[in-house]
Amino acid sequence: MTLMRSSLLLALVACATPEPVAPPEPAPAAKVSTAAKLFGNGIAAAVVTDAEKPLLDLGRALYYDPRLSLDDRYGVDGEPTSPGVGGQRGGRNSPSSLNAFAHIAQFWDGRAADVEAQAKGPVLNPIEMAMPNAAAVEQKLRAIPGYVELFAKAFPGERRAITYDNIAKAIGAFERKLSTPSRFDRYLGGAADALTADEVKGMETFVATGCTACHNGPLLGGDKYMKLGMVEPYETNDLGRYEVTKKDGDKYFFKVPSLRNVAKTGPYFHDGTVPTLEDAVTKMAKHQLGKTLSDEERTAIVTFLGALTGEVDAAYTAKPTLP
Repeated sequence: MTLMRSSLLLALVACATPEPVAPPEPAPAAKVSTAAKLFGNGIAAAVVTDAEKPLLDLGRALYYDPRLSLDDRYGVDGEPTSPGVGGQRGGRNSPSSLNAFAHIAQFWDGRAADVEAQAKGPVLNPIEMAMPNAAAVEQKLRAIPGYVELFAKAFPGERRAITYDNIAKAIGAFERKLSTPSRFDRYLGGAADALTADEVKGMETFVATGCTACHNGPLLGGDKYMKLGMVEPYETNDLGRYEVTKKDGDKYFFKVPSLRNVAKTGPYFHDGTVPTLEDAVTKMAKHQLGKTLSDEERTAIVTFLGALTGEVDAAYTAKPTLP
């Protein structure tokens, strides 16, 4: 009888469904490797050589000179749309100039190919700086002895160093050093402890939600155009890239913004109507992915995005004494 009971017990144990075992938590190194596949090796701090210094000194002065450009914070002016001459307002939110040199193109609609081409736009824009033409800009700078000296050093051997093209070259050269590596870049480089546990959780939530469909690569964006309102339409009268290409298929397409320093660059979206990062994350999930985030998911993603805040060399970006 005892033998029969023992045999029955063994049979029941053998037939029992085992309890599911949760997969082990990936090791920190594995998480770093997975992140690197989506975001690459990150970005590095800019290096300035002695040979570049004269051009960069000129570009820095032109960049900060209120006679030619707008001073800003984290590469933006913090306004929904940028203020201009006579209190006029532009139609779009000002994109950050930090890391912009690595974007696919400049402006929300990509109408400028690079930072040099972008530098030519605001000065002659009737709303922003309202200079009448390139010749007027050149004439204004030639009347300032300090700029005559700076241009001569930056463009040695050129008979007419102060030209509109050289203005753009100098500003572009300065902006090409506005790289802002952060703790996230150390993480991508293999330092698993560079991010907190909450930031890593936020990164995983960011990926799982589908945000990397647009925001991937070293800048987490800036490398493609996407339709605003992919799943749920976004109400706007701005036709985006269509204004440049005049192709119907480009209506409501905008350059995907980089998420570098995004915690510092509000308000958000091309129209500057979204005041907080929490709102921006919620709206992006809704309009681009058709998802409603829980409070926990939104908080996690925002926490991760905070880890993308970096700094440029304070000495490099210090506002100079203007000529």
